[in-house]
Amino acid sequence: MISYEPLWELMRQRSASTYTLQVKGGISSSTVRRLKAGESVSTNTLEALCRLFNCRIEDVVAYVPEQQD
Repeated sequence: MISYEPLWELMRQRSASTYTLQVKGGISSSTVRRLKAGESVSTNTLEALCRLFNCRIEDVVAYVPEQQD
């Protein structure tokens, strides 16, 4: 599964809010809701996040393998 925890940590470090994502990043409120819910977003959104924070994709998302029984 994909985790956006790196994004939330990056935002904490840079004192950014979801308002920052919307106003400076041009990310819609519905997409912000999807990020908060851990749902999938487009690669265009991931690119916008990387551009906004001048970072790499690894700074925004992480792959977390699902545990198998």
